[in-house]
Amino acid sequence: MIITISREYGSGGHSIGQRVAKELGIDFYDKDIIKNAVNESGLDRSEVEKAEEEITRTGMFLRMIAPASYSDQQYYIRTIEQRFIVEVALKGSCVILGRCADDIMEKAGIPSLNVFLYASDIHRAARVSTLIGSDNPTEIQKKMQKTDSARRMYYEQFTGKKWGDSRNYTLCLDTGFLGYDAVVQLICDAARKAEAFQE
Repeated sequence: MIITISREYGSGGHSIGQRVAKELGIDFYDKDIIKNAVNESGLDRSEVEKAEEEITRTGMFLRMIAPASYSDQQYYIRTIEQRFIVEVALKGSCVILGRCADDIMEKAGIPSLNVFLYASDIHRAARVSTLIGSDNPTEIQKKMQKTDSARRMYYEQFTGKKWGDSRNYTLCLDTGFLGYDAVVQLICDAARKAEAFQE
């Protein structure tokens, strides 16, 4: 079973994804996707990471008025990552974090359990405070807004769908309300049942 995880910043997507993969005994892909893009493109890792989730409004406008002729580094990297994601999915069960993997699976005709993780600002702020090493409420809020905005624009630019819309996912789970343990168990149970149903 392929499990894709999209998430709001600070909702624990990375930790939960790793735990799900460990419990199910399958591979977990996150930064590996960036490493692969770096290796294939010959670009500096920082360039790839920046292009990964930053779609500028100017870029979006140019693509709208000249979609056939306009291309850039982000689309080049995106193509490499898309190919790699399909390759790892075809190899067997795994958990893939971010990178519009849910949409890639759909377009490739590969069945997948697509999860979106979210939480209240209060729950996320506590985690983000630890992630960025700051107790400044303004700094924490700005980081949350900037990261979520970048993820939203990246997802919507490459999929044409609304980021976080429940209709795009199999499960939408509030990690702050349910807690990480329950969320991990729910995803694992759903994956097992979905796999058995498809057999």
